[in-house]
Amino acid sequence: MHVPDGFINAPVSVAAGVVAAAAVAVSLRGARRELDERTAPLAGLVAAFIFAVQMLNFPVAAGTSGHLLGGALAAILVGPYTGVLCVSVVLLMQGILFADGGLTALGVNVTVMGVVTVVVAYAIFRGLLGLLPPTRRSVTAAAFTAALLSVPAAAAAFTLVYAVGGTTDVPIGKVLTAMVGVHVLIGIGEAAITAVTVGAVIAVRPDLVHGARGLASPLKLRVGGELVDAPAAPAAAAAPAAAGAGSTKKVWVTGLVTALVLAGFVSFYASANPDGLEKVAADKGIDAKVEEHAAADSPLADYGVKDVDDARLSGGLAGVIGVGVTVVAGTGIFWAVRRRRTEDLTATSTATSASAG
Repeated sequence: MHVPDGFINAPVSVAAGVVAAAAVAVSLRGARRELDERTAPLAGLVAAFIFAVQMLNFPVAAGTSGHLLGGALAAILVGPYTGVLCVSVVLLMQGILFADGGLTALGVNVTVMGVVTVVVAYAIFRGLLGLLPPTRRSVTAAAFTAALLSVPAAAAAFTLVYAVGGTTDVPIGKVLTAMVGVHVLIGIGEAAITAVTVGAVIAVRPDLVHGARGLASPLKLRVGGELVDAPAAPAAAAAPAAAGAGSTKKVWVTGLVTALVLAGFVSFYASANPDGLEKVAADKGIDAKVEEHAAADSPLADYGVKDVDDARLSGGLAGVIGVGVTVVAGTGIFWAVRRRRTEDLTATSTATSASAG
């Protein structure tokens, strides 16, 4: 759903940029409460994973494909504020390096694909968890539903932006029907990817899933045909488990390798059909005034490496480079945010001690 340059007029693009900048500023502050020494590198990995999976367009219907937006996945794994930043980092890398999503439309894309998906998905996710029993299955089911609904919500948000600042004269009702209709189908794919990923992380490290924090699921034993809570483990026995829970190295390495394989190899087999927005734009005439991307001459434009003739190799190299750049940029940003949080806590502690003295 990357909006290119020329779909939305300049005043509305600027307004969307202001909204996006404000959302990022708020998220930078909010992310300080979500990030610590374990989750900061995980957030960079989540951004890289979203980048990789967005290269895997899957067919939906009538010559149309879809891809992960990632807002729900990021919000549930690392928190809503950090989730907005994750998607924003991905969109920035795609726009600058790969000519995917217009530069003047960056604010629109961050608002629609980042802010709207995260806010809608996380609100639905938390609401469902309040109704469902506190189990890991509930987290996965809530993640599926939240991701499913976040995609048509983003499609509706784009339609609203187009209604205010579209550069072509197309009946809004037709745009809304087409956009929401096709993105409901895409949402099913988004939901499946999100649920599988969240479920996989919960299975090995539930402590790393932001949306599963506070989830109490005690070990059960069958006694006399009934399930009862197992007795608490002694402190000495629990220590090794706690030590293992504190390390994120295996998860990080596994996630990074998975992202590299998806972007560097599996992406070659992605659907070549236009995605939901491209299909609707072509069918309804929204793209009549589309503009060439400012980074069209980038060595990585269109997810290929310039002067590499072999399509498989070109796309694979571009994907690997994209994952690498995104994980480095994302991890650097999130470490800086986490470091700022540590400095704030230190300053607060010092001030409190001085006051008490």
